[in-house]
Amino acid sequence: MRWRAGRIAAVAVAAACVMSVAACSSNDDNSSGGSAAENGTQASGEPIKLGLFNPSQGPGPQPGVTTGKNAALDYVNNQLGGINGRPIEIVDCGIDQTVPESTISCAQKFVQEGVIAAIDGFNAESASAVKILGDAGIPLVGEIPYNLQTGASPANRVYFAPAPAAFLIGFMQQLKANGKTSLTLANADLPAAHQVFDMLLKPLGAQLGIKVKEVYYPPAGPNFAQLASTLADGNPDAAGLMTSPNDATCTKLAQSMRSVGYKGTIFLAACTEFIDTLGQQAVGAQTYSPFWQPPAIDSVPAETKANVETAQRFIDNQDGTAGFYAYGTFSILADFTHILNNAKVTEINSKNVLTTLKAVKDYQSFLGPKLNCGSATSPNCTSQMLLFDVVADKKTQPQTGTFITPSPAVLKLIPGAL
Repeated sequence: MRWRAGRIAAVAVAAACVMSVAACSSNDDNSSGGSAAENGTQASGEPIKLGLFNPSQGPGPQPGVTTGKNAALDYVNNQLGGINGRPIEIVDCGIDQTVPESTISCAQKFVQEGVIAAIDGFNAESASAVKILGDAGIPLVGEIPYNLQTGASPANRVYFAPAPAAFLIGFMQQLKANGKTSLTLANADLPAAHQVFDMLLKPLGAQLGIKVKEVYYPPAGPNFAQLASTLADGNPDAAGLMTSPNDATCTKLAQSMRSVGYKGTIFLAACTEFIDTLGQQAVGAQTYSPFWQPPAIDSVPAETKANVETAQRFIDNQDGTAGFYAYGTFSILADFTHILNNAKVTEINSKNVLTTLKAVKDYQSFLGPKLNCGSATSPNCTSQMLLFDVVADKKTQPQTGTFITPSPAVLKLIPGAL
């Protein structure tokens, strides 16, 4: 999905610098086209190497991760002046989330390449890398720890956004608040999906008084008409996808659910492309996110709005897939850079990176809420999430007007959720 807002005025971009923790020397509007980062501060010198677990291979690739990475490199290296003036270099390793060995191979590559941190590009098999990275002292940094095992311990890792349990609890809290008591969700038939349903979804449903049913489809992709009919069976109050291999899966499923006449709330995890593709037909659907995105720009608070516009400008400048995973990857790398620059870390190594990230206090993240990263579990920084309603053609609003704080009493029952 490509959200275009035209050129961003110089004053808006300047505001982004004021609101961000890293300084910008010149953020004039890119009035002549070309790179989104013209007139910024360019980094130079020896690059700082980061590894990226990029789910670009296999049956469920996330091409938005590559778009977000490329946009963030442009922003960090050509606008912000890098980290301490040095450019970031990404060791981009493509993984297949259905094959743990793929993640293991990339972790080994990162050790050989001498990266100072590894970025989790929303990898459901991230736990396969934990021991290898830990033994090498390389921190794992990400947004959402999609693998429950990864999220159950804070050792050698920092995640800026909540664990899946927080999104589930926040979503189901709002279902309950709206008088809805039945939910059917689908996921690819993978070990991580069974983990989430068995260890999270059913217990959370029982805690919140919601009847929960699970449906699985082949990892290579569902028969959408059949899946839509299965999800609509019994007319649950809400139905859809808890996670999705890509935006195309969400779009095709939403179309199929409308075709079979489902009238309840269609829930489509973190997808965004369907909002653009379905237009008015998408109204009434819901999605979750740990951060603000352009379809909700009218609801974004002042301290974050300019950053959303900046991210959009750099992402739109790329010839690639936008949407949730692009903005998520951009956000990880932007926060990583701003936090280290704000802390004035002079010696950039793995140990100092991990120490600095874990010490974050009351930091206004680039696209999300304020972060305090000293939690004893992983993710370390927040449990807050956004639940968006599609309210008009290509427009969303957060259901509560702002971030939802999932029930701490329920969260603490789930390892790694608080």
